[in-house]
Amino acid sequence: MSGQSLTDRITAAQHSVTGSAVSKTVCKATTHEIMGPKKKHLDYLIQCTNEMNVNIPQLADSLFERTTNSSWVVVFKSLITTHHLMVYGNERFIQYLASRNTLFNLSNFLDKSGLQGYDMSTFIRRYSRYLNEKAVSYRQVAFDFTKVKRGADGVMRTMNTEKLLKTVPIIQNQMDALLDFNVNSNELTNGVINAAFMLLFKDAIRLFAAYNEGIINLLEKYFDMKKNQCKEGLDIYKKFLTRMTRISEFLKVAEQVGIDRGDIPDLSQAPSSLLDALEQHLASLEGKKIKDSTAASRATTLSNAVSSLASTGLSLTKVDEREKQAALEEEQARLKALKEQRLKELAKKPHTSLTTAASPVSTSAGGIMTAPAIDIFSTPSSSNSTSKLPNDLLDLQQPTFHPAILPMSAASQVASTWGGFTPSPVAQPHPSAGLNVDFESVFGNKSTNVIVDSGGGLLKPTVASQNQSLPVAKLPPNKLVSDDLDSSLANLVGNLGIGNGTTKNDVNWSQPGEKKLTGGSNWQPKVAPTTAWNAATMNGMHFPQYVSDQKLAFLQ
Repeated sequence: MSGQSLTDRITAAQHSVTGSAVSKTVCKATTHEIMGPKKKHLDYLIQCTNEMNVNIPQLADSLFERTTNSSWVVVFKSLITTHHLMVYGNERFIQYLASRNTLFNLSNFLDKSGLQGYDMSTFIRRYSRYLNEKAVSYRQVAFDFTKVKRGADGVMRTMNTEKLLKTVPIIQNQMDALLDFNVNSNELTNGVINAAFMLLFKDAIRLFAAYNEGIINLLEKYFDMKKNQCKEGLDIYKKFLTRMTRISEFLKVAEQVGIDRGDIPDLSQAPSSLLDALEQHLASLEGKKIKDSTAASRATTLSNAVSSLASTGLSLTKVDEREKQAALEEEQARLKALKEQRLKELAKKPHTSLTTAASPVSTSAGGIMTAPAIDIFSTPSSSNSTSKLPNDLLDLQQPTFHPAILPMSAASQVASTWGGFTPSPVAQPHPSAGLNVDFESVFGNKSTNVIVDSGGGLLKPTVASQNQSLPVAKLPPNKLVSDDLDSSLANLVGNLGIGNGTTKNDVNWSQPGEKKLTGGSNWQPKVAPTTAWNAATMNGMHFPQYVSDQKLAFLQ
């Protein structure tokens, strides 16, 4: 079967609908195509492991779910993808796998769809066993042997005796699981198993490098160990010699399938005389008779063995460094290609100057709160800033209120509709410096003044001369009378004398709880407009003229 199957397309479409890009990529990396997972899908999943907002358990569960497929291609590619993320992904991924009780339960997997399915099922079972062992090793030592620091100051070289004797067997178990893959060059017949073999080959080199450094540390401490420790150390060294032979065979298979000779390390075995020296030292500790050997001969044998193992470790390190350098060069070439592509795209686009509209807040001289308020009683200016009334000036307590400004000529009509009531005048606030408004031409040349009639107790308006000046109650400049338009109009009618300069109607005051006043034979009681007045302040603003009007009302 070649190409993406209909099932692959349907599964990817389902994850596209649900919006799970990670699950969709997992499905695309583990299709039925008989080829290794595509690099772009693997790179995307590696990037997902580095993102903190990606759910690592969900990613792992998606891979585990794909291993339940009946096709050997899907299962094998799922294992390869998991192995790739364990090696190149963020450490959080392998940490999660190590925390699980069970990983891949594929010990009985068998694809009976064809002859190739039978052959590949064997390698799937072996491969899953190695991945399980790799996760268990991380759980036991809390680090990955393939990524551990190497060298004279590496982890395995600086480990103490007790910990070393417990750690080296863990490496041996992982190495055994890797070498049990046991594939021949004739069996590497498709891209899927070839991709798995390449990952195992890289793991084998790095794992054996850590194994080799652990043995060097063990040999250096061997002649200072106790009897039981020497016995364990001798057994570890014998197993190491066996695994060195097996790893050599594994590397020969890698050379046969076309891997570059420079990527295959040279393994140097320790001299056989070292094993004899180790056995004689253990026998001497057990009290057995052995042939006499001087300390100088033992030191020379140990030095030769350590030198041989060190050369092997150096060869392994060079291979690892060469792989890292190749990966770095590949990444630089990719970045260079992307940069050139971007420059070509920018060259095709016309060079246009980007202009941004200036913010009215940023270009104003002051801040928002320091901008001067607009006087609704002044004549409109040609400037756009004063031609329209901002909504937020009147929307202090009523956000949904939209004021409608009446012209000044309509004020007399409003006064006439209120039962012929003509209010007493009040001094107007000084206009701003930029506005020249003639209030006398608007409100009349003559002003009225209210005096107290001692006979009838009525307020009778009298005409004041032009030369007589009235006390002016100054309002705070550029402040509104009230935050409500109805109250503002009522205040306008109640405090200004609008007309031709003469007042014909009487001003009547009636206070609740007092005796009603009379004003003659033709007098009829009239109801004054009910206007809500606050004592001396409105919404936290001080208005001195209201205090004077209230005092005048109480004096009567």
